[in-house]
Amino acid sequence: MHHHVHSPYRLAAAPLFLAAMLAGCGGGTEKNPPVQPPPSGVVSLRFLNDIHANVFDQGSTSNTLSVQATKDGGNADDVTVVFSATQGTTSPVSVLPRGGIASTTLSVPLAATTGAMSITAKATATNTVLENFAAYVRPAPDKLQVLVPAYFSASTNAAVWTALTTAAQSYPDVQINVIVKPDNAVSGIIPTGTYTPDSALVTAIGALKTAHPRTKVLGYIATGGGTTGTISLTDVQTTIDQYSAGYGTKIDGFYLDGMAVDRNLIASFYQPLTARIAEKTGLGTTPPLVVGNPATYPAKEYAALVNVLVTHSGSATNYQTTDPQTASASWVYDKQNVAQAMQVHSASTCSDMKAAVARAHLPRMNTGWIFVTDQAVGAPWSTLPATAYWKSFLGTVDATNKGNPLPTC
Repeated sequence: MHHHVHSPYRLAAAPLFLAAMLAGCGGGTEKNPPVQPPPSGVVSLRFLNDIHANVFDQGSTSNTLSVQATKDGGNADDVTVVFSATQGTTSPVSVLPRGGIASTTLSVPLAATTGAMSITAKATATNTVLENFAAYVRPAPDKLQVLVPAYFSASTNAAVWTALTTAAQSYPDVQINVIVKPDNAVSGIIPTGTYTPDSALVTAIGALKTAHPRTKVLGYIATGGGTTGTISLTDVQTTIDQYSAGYGTKIDGFYLDGMAVDRNLIASFYQPLTARIAEKTGLGTTPPLVVGNPATYPAKEYAALVNVLVTHSGSATNYQTTDPQTASASWVYDKQNVAQAMQVHSASTCSDMKAAVARAHLPRMNTGWIFVTDQAVGAPWSTLPATAYWKSFLGTVDATNKGNPLPTC
């Protein structure tokens, strides 16, 4: 039988090892408190303004700006925040936060340059922080106007024209602009030769302008040839001449449908086209109004060729996500809101209609000519919405312009 002899050194080491284990696991009787790092004193700032409400009007004086100031995980009420803006003034400039919030008021001069503006907040503790809020300045807006695509016959749909005229008469303060398609020019092109005006349309326009004298009427012209080649520049210029000779003072300008969006056709097609229009006299408005419909945000050079660009023509759902800033079209802020239009279909309820009007009215959208209908995709402009809806739409525009409560649906 073999006996194991235990080394006294191994036996002595065991208690030491156990003591070390207990100490490492916190098994000791004494506990040292953790050493807290000293406060860093680092301040941070964050703008509390809605990033989607970042467009300010020339001449506006009551724009509130607010930042949250924090330091060492708490409110930085002992750190001065200094505000500044490249196209305006802030008052007060230096603000001591309360509850971690520092606020000031931004004033934008009437003569402020339109376009991009930088707003900054600065604070210094053990560090210096500079927080930027990207913003834009736009011209002071005009009242909303209505742009009606009246693509219905004055002879076979006389009741719709009557509804258009009656409702317009009920809202004399709302500027209404109507696009017309004569029965003998529904394609948007009138060929050379003798042209006899659509007599029913002439009568309908006369009745509308009598009932609502501020109404402007635009002759519909197809310009799809600018991109497809199926319609020539000569075709479009001839159509302008025929409209002018046939309708004279009954029309006030032209609606150029299917306008291109890129720069390639500006010099060869759209510049000579709009130059031809500018030469026209004897219409209801001189120089004639020109509305172009690319149906989206085109190259910015198109804005210089026309009075108004239709930058959205589509569904109410899609309109809620349309945004000039995400579309790299911040050039829209260089012109007044009435230089931009939208046409929205499939706004099936009165609430949908009001939501579309409200979005158009946002400074960020900077849109002044609008039309909203409950008619669905396919032929949404072939008739007016139901009478109650149409009147509610005009009433919503009127109330929005006057700052009054919106009419009930």
